[in-house]
Amino acid sequence: MTRQQKPDMRHVLSLSGGKDSAALAIYMRDKVPDMEYVFWDTRKELPDTYEYLERIEDYLGVRVVRFRAELGFDHWYDVYGGMIPSNHRRWCTKMLKLKPFEEFVGDDPVMNYVGLRADESRSGYISHKPNIIPVYPFQEDGLRLADIKEILQASGVGMPPYTDWGRTRSGCFFCFYQQKIEWVHLKEHYPDLYEEAKSYERPYEGSGNTFTWNERESLVDIERPERMEAIKRDYEERRARKQELRENLTLAQVFGGEMEEEERGCLICSL
Repeated sequence: MTRQQKPDMRHVLSLSGGKDSAALAIYMRDKVPDMEYVFWDTRKELPDTYEYLERIEDYLGVRVVRFRAELGFDHWYDVYGGMIPSNHRRWCTKMLKLKPFEEFVGDDPVMNYVGLRADESRSGYISHKPNIIPVYPFQEDGLRLADIKEILQASGVGMPPYTDWGRTRSGCFFCFYQQKIEWVHLKEHYPDLYEEAKSYERPYEGSGNTFTWNERESLVDIERPERMEAIKRDYEERRARKQELRENLTLAQVFGGEMEEEERGCLICSL
């Protein structure tokens, strides 16, 4: 893919700590020499995310600019009356990612590089300011999941370290999009972060309302030993069923990644 370079056009690629934005940064390094690499730090990231950013920086040979929200998650949590974010109230993405991104860009003409692959169709919060032009190199060039993994492996950057212990996404450690098995893994690998997430599930002083990260189950319920074991059993059973289906796929389907679990979430957060 070649792209017309305009002297007044900025090129920005936001890294989330996920595999797709990391692979895109690697893929675009020599295609757009004046690329600006940025990371929006919510102050609620996994330690693994910072480690991964350092790996990416080592490969790129440039510093990823880290923007730490002056008004972090806890500030906006209070502004929104103790309302924990959810799929229907994604104020965290809006206030900690999207608005800071738009302020950073200002009114400059910008190409915003997004790591959506050719084998997926996702939606989420992206900017609709007229001076920000979204660009999707992987979709334009037909790159799929297998290609993204190959880019990461060949570069030596590899997959994000949190994938080693069962987490599938980047973003805040208490992201409401994560599966219950991922909450279990968080409890096992970062119990202090699990406790911090659990601390938000309390009656809010101003209103008395209580919100939870999961619609039907609190983190107190999930961490009960018998419940954690049940979640693990259910997860393994689902994996086994998925493997059975996978064995009946064609090679093209397998290598194309059709059986990979579709990631949900806001594009600016999770790519």
